[in-house]
Amino acid sequence: MQKQTNLNTTLLNKHSLFELLSSRFSDEEKKLSDIPNPALLQDASSSAKRIADAIQNKERITLVGDYDVDGVSSTSIMVDFFRQIPYPLEAIIPNRFRDGYGVSPNVLQRVEADLVITVDNGIAAIGAAAICKERGIDLIITDHHTPSDILPEALFIVDPKLETCTYPFKEICGAQVAWLVLALVKKELGLQIDMKQFLDILAIAIIADIMPLININRILVKEGLKVLMTSNRPSSIIIRDFLNKSSISSEDIAFMIAPRINSAGRLEDASIAMEFFTAADTNKAYKQFELLGQLNDLRKETEAECTKLAIDAADGNADVIVVAGKNWHEGVVGIVAARLVDKFGKPSIVLSLQNGIAKGSARSIGEVSIYELIKSCEHLLTKFGGHTMAAGLGLEEENIEEFTKAINESASKLDRDDFLPKESIAGKLNTQDIDLELLNLIEQFEPYGEANLRPKFLIENAEVVSIKLMGKDKLHSRIQVRQNPHELKTLELIAFRTVFEMPESKKISCSYTLSKNEFNNKVSAQLLINKIY
Repeated sequence: MQKQTNLNTTLLNKHSLFELLSSRFSDEEKKLSDIPNPALLQDASSSAKRIADAIQNKERITLVGDYDVDGVSSTSIMVDFFRQIPYPLEAIIPNRFRDGYGVSPNVLQRVEADLVITVDNGIAAIGAAAICKERGIDLIITDHHTPSDILPEALFIVDPKLETCTYPFKEICGAQVAWLVLALVKKELGLQIDMKQFLDILAIAIIADIMPLININRILVKEGLKVLMTSNRPSSIIIRDFLNKSSISSEDIAFMIAPRINSAGRLEDASIAMEFFTAADTNKAYKQFELLGQLNDLRKETEAECTKLAIDAADGNADVIVVAGKNWHEGVVGIVAARLVDKFGKPSIVLSLQNGIAKGSARSIGEVSIYELIKSCEHLLTKFGGHTMAAGLGLEEENIEEFTKAINESASKLDRDDFLPKESIAGKLNTQDIDLELLNLIEQFEPYGEANLRPKFLIENAEVVSIKLMGKDKLHSRIQVRQNPHELKTLELIAFRTVFEMPESKKISCSYTLSKNEFNNKVSAQLLINKIY
């Protein structure tokens, strides 16, 4: 099964491109005032009332988050909100290596509280809920992951994906669920806390958790990026200084900021990232951001080593690629799975083996729900959870072979078209049309991301004029091309993680995206290669 892309060779001008991008949005653009009432989230009002009662009765409250960007963002928004009440809140983000995922019997050993609240986790915490019940601790679960058939016995569960939940828009992240619940807590206590101030962190969570940038997510990210540009939150000041741009895009967050925030939980401890978001001054925020940068560099090295081993171990003919390796770093298996999807165009699962136990991550492609595929093999698993496009799982090492067969058996029953990438090519552009006006036109339809992909364009059989390798390790390529022999003007293409060598034909065909590149207060077009054909 080959990876396919819809190669549209239609020649576009600015007007036809505007029409094409406009057609993505049939509904009128949402405003912040269009966000549905948080009370429509099942049990959100009851949860807010219980939290407000706990504050008024001076009860001990513990918050349990998650170690990814969404989990850290959720936790940080909660911590900041409670700080502004002010009310003491014990915030715990489990350590991936010592504690495992989410609220767990492990984590509860060090909790002394009357009320435990989870953010971005808990929907599968059957054991932890039983322990809370036994110890007389009220448990409120706020999550956005897909529930399984059996739910934890918690006091309240707030999750838009519950079948009985009537919240009008289901595709929200954990930080959004937490933020909506806090809006109701604010109302219960009659607080004067401006909920808009949290949109900078909220936008980062929505982008990093690959939520579809449609409906309310689109306006929250749009407004959140504006808040990020003006907020006096120390972490936002540091992000602005680091990016050094007149405006920040969703891609800046996805490629430059989210990996840094994620690296703490992947390699060491997510509290480093939480301390960045909740820093009281820019000195502390800068120190934490420097540390996140170092961890991210280490993450890149670890990921590159693991990716090479995973590619060598992969069966490219399988419908679902499953690879496992002894002591592969648990913190990077999710990224490595994504690299395998890019390489083979197949859903991929990467497992790290330690002491007979396999723990790993899965990533998908096209319309294939990796969550449903994994669920079809749950009799072979010790745990699993996640979304359509990404999931986590655990199993005994001895069951890997049987699991690989079973998941491929399930995948073989799916429609072949489900495996095709969602991406498509908008068309071709004339060299002279690639100017500031075109960049401004494309910018009008931001933020780009899941469900609103930045348009991709096609270059066919362009003459390669020159190639320069760039970056510290010379692993990226800068390629000058001429689309038509009679043109004097050349285009500069950037290919990240690609060492491009001059083809015998001296020609290149590829898809690319267009964005603004700001350097020394000058704005130019940046053409990033998406795929070379």
